Amino acid sequence: KSIGLDLGLTHFLIDSQGKKIDNPKFLKRELEKLRFLDRCLSRKIKNSNSYKKTKLKRAKLFKSITNKRNYFFHCISKNLIKNYDFIYVEDLSIKNMIKNRKLSRSIADVSWSSFISILSYKCDWYGVSLHKINRWFASSKTCSECGYQIDNLDLSIREWVCPDCGEVHDRDINAALNILKRGESELTLIQK
Repeated sequence: KSIGLDLGLTHFLIDSQGKKIDNPKFLKRELEKLRFLDRCLSRKIKNSNSYKKTKLKRAKLFKSITNKRNYFFHCISKNLIKNYDFIYVEDLSIKNMIKNRKLSRSIADVSWSSFISILSYKCDWYGVSLHKINRWFASSKTCSECGYQIDNLDLSIREWVCPDCGEVHDRDINAALNILKRGESELTLIQK
């Protein structure tokens, strides 16, 4: 069994079978508490007992966010490894994506690199093949039915119609299907 995975911001993971897993946005949920603790910390006298207590509360909140996120990643990766022999993902340049000032907090919150590293070491443990697709492959812009590639596709466009074959595509599911097809073709070339 093989599966293609597309990672996103509104939906954390979209697979080639059409299943979408919502992004829990762990940091965004706790942002108000974090801001409150930052304000409290700024009003305290440095190195006083109350300052140290507030700093500890803030650290515990960050640890809680990290633990929730890691638990979420472990559950998804375990489910994927249990059900599939070949997993294909896109090799994302997260370092460059974070430079976008409007999306940087959301990209940091979703933490794709942590998920890929967890998935990678679990694949090594259980003998599942994880193959990364080249980041320059236009998975969203290519029609999964006929292979036609459109020139420009804005991030706001979530659904588009192929001008060549007339197929209506959900942007994310189409990308996951293209990742699966590309991964399978690359893997057969490597095996030959």
